[in-house]
Amino acid sequence: MKDVVAIGSATRDAFYSASIKVIPWPNTPSGKAYVMPLGEKLEVDDIFFTIGGNSANASVTFARQGFKTACVAKVGCDVSGEEVRRRLALEKVDVSLIARNPDVPTAYSVLLMRGGERTILGYHGSSDSFTMKDLDLKRMKSKWWYLSLAGESDRMLMPLLNFARKNKIAVAFNPSGHHLRHRKGDVIRSLKDISFLVMNEEEASLVTGIPWRKEREVFRKLDKLTPGILAVTGGRGGVTVSDGKFVYKSGIFKEKKLVDRTGAGDAFGAGFVAGLMRKGVKLGNIGKVKPEHIRYAIRLATANSTSVVENVGATEGALTRHSFESAGRFRTLPINVESLTR
Repeated sequence: MKDVVAIGSATRDAFYSASIKVIPWPNTPSGKAYVMPLGEKLEVDDIFFTIGGNSANASVTFARQGFKTACVAKVGCDVSGEEVRRRLALEKVDVSLIARNPDVPTAYSVLLMRGGERTILGYHGSSDSFTMKDLDLKRMKSKWWYLSLAGESDRMLMPLLNFARKNKIAVAFNPSGHHLRHRKGDVIRSLKDISFLVMNEEEASLVTGIPWRKEREVFRKLDKLTPGILAVTGGRGGVTVSDGKFVYKSGIFKEKKLVDRTGAGDAFGAGFVAGLMRKGVKLGNIGKVKPEHIRYAIRLATANSTSVVENVGATEGALTRHSFESAGRFRTLPINVESLTR
């Protein structure tokens, strides 16, 4: 039996670094936009190929932390799909449960890089044809599942949770923006079966209908919906975690150099679950988790996310158990703990 199975998407990622002109543009969240002349050929300074996707990213973290890991996703019968499988196998991830679509290419992303930020051109490909028919559920039995269902595969959530509940599998869940916009009701109904829920501040507000500035109200509502542990990330603002009794607030480790934010969320979520697993947390004792276990999980998750953004790609910087425990820079992280009932 595996320790953990990561279920979601797997992609082939191509990073292009180029001196593309940036101009002010108020209609974007960043207030900026690229300018690329139509009909011209633009030179790039550097190019880097790797793998990505929620389940691929998470499975690399789990494997590097020393856990028996399987990745469950769907790729095409093409060069990109074979490269995804090859790279994961090199990380000692079991790829035998990755389905293949002979008719639709592997999901693919082109990422335009500039100053640590990126613009992503994404193609969902085979990931959008990923259904319950592609799963061998008997071989997916494990102590933990890490779910992050992209695109149309969000329809699998409720059937997967039914199987996990019957087979006593602890489920970590990172809902996508697509999932929350199109199947919010499913997400809310699912929370009673979730052992660890991780979202960003915008997503937490969307689920609860409460502005994030009323943070304590957001957590009180989420704690009523799920018996598990909640983590809400705020980018460079750190993370807020609730175990139903206490709220833990932490900042981030200062990165040596911000190179690429791709995969930071997956690195945090998978790192947190790896921290819980390291401390022996599972479905049967999730309600009795100790504060020191939460602190450890926050520290590992934050360190893993920091290391990932110091590298190009979503998996290159994922920490091994040794690299985490031996690095002096990751040994301490101030974490404030307050009673949720105050």
